[in-house]
Amino acid sequence: MNDVHLVNHADHAKDGGMTNDPAILFTPITLNTTRFKNRWVMPAMQRGMCVDGSPSADLAAYYARRAQGGVALIIGESAAIDHPSATVQPTAARLNAATRGGWARCVDQVLGAGGQMMLQLWHEGAMRADGQALSASGLAHPGKQSGRAATLEELADIRAGYVRSALVAQEIGACGVEVHAAHGYFLDQFLWQGSNNRDDGYGGPDIAHRARFPAEIVADIRAACGPDFLIGLRFSQWKEVDFTARVAPSPAELAQMATIFRHAGVDVLHASSRRFWEPEWPERADGDDRNLAGWTKVGSGVPVITVGSVGLDIDVMEVLMQGVDPRPRVAEAIDDLARRMSAGEFDMVAVGRALIGDPDFVLKVAADDYAAIRTFRRDDLGQLEWDLSIVEEAHGV
Repeated sequence: MNDVHLVNHADHAKDGGMTNDPAILFTPITLNTTRFKNRWVMPAMQRGMCVDGSPSADLAAYYARRAQGGVALIIGESAAIDHPSATVQPTAARLNAATRGGWARCVDQVLGAGGQMMLQLWHEGAMRADGQALSASGLAHPGKQSGRAATLEELADIRAGYVRSALVAQEIGACGVEVHAAHGYFLDQFLWQGSNNRDDGYGGPDIAHRARFPAEIVADIRAACGPDFLIGLRFSQWKEVDFTARVAPSPAELAQMATIFRHAGVDVLHASSRRFWEPEWPERADGDDRNLAGWTKVGSGVPVITVGSVGLDIDVMEVLMQGVDPRPRVAEAIDDLARRMSAGEFDMVAVGRALIGDPDFVLKVAADDYAAIRTFRRDDLGQLEWDLSIVEEAHGV
């Protein structure tokens, strides 16, 4: 279930060392039983193109256009699971029987454009701002009460909602699902000690307890969908409400968490950083510059996707909070990505805003035509309708 077939990185070595040749970013990879034509991923990003939770024809065309532009794996935007507590955001995507047709159109068009598609399973948790949220401990972040802690019975119902949504994804031909456990949302609220003070075996200081509920969700999806269905999990250290937060304060705890997910049935971990080129533990005396993805892989052996401002000089939160446009950082990014992938630090690369700015980003990189890449601008996000009130409050905006 967790097999990964990689190219021989030594084939890309020059004079016995690692190479910065971007060709490695265009080599095929197989995760579980799904083969991807290259290492490029478009991560989940809210685009405001859903009607009553169902993807519109415009969103299907948007995904297909990025697949035509060379992206091997398209991950659908965060879709609320089939449970009433998942979200009250009016523009949020949902994944249930009622939205099955809209998602099927997306999957079909991506496949027709030469790509593969996974759907992301999401729950807002205590980031839901209407006072009715269910979460690990009723905390959006330390000191910020939002709703209440879910009971054990409610957790079982929510797990079942994840499974129902995963089964819809499997039925319509998606190659897999990605469980969202990042950026301060529901499952991340379990992983982060700052938002999880449960004392029932699902929280507290032990990372094994905090990872238990997300791992149970993965295991339930695996049991329902079978051994060949691809299961990913996206996690982060940073939160939208706290950029300095850490789920795992040390490489050992990170390895423990990632190994728990591997044993639960995860095929690939998506390690979200604000800037992929930054070392996860810069204070190390040995100067090891591995990023979050690199440390995740070395500690668990699980295939990993790296992500974080690829092709741009500032991260998405700076764009949102400061309203500024990033500058291009393509050549430096490609050189660094090729070096790190050649060293076996990670297996795939997710590109977010750069693909919003230019759907042909991957093809232009392949052609070594960096100058032709259109740089993402803040206006490309359009009019945001997402409720960021808890995030803005946390940062004093």
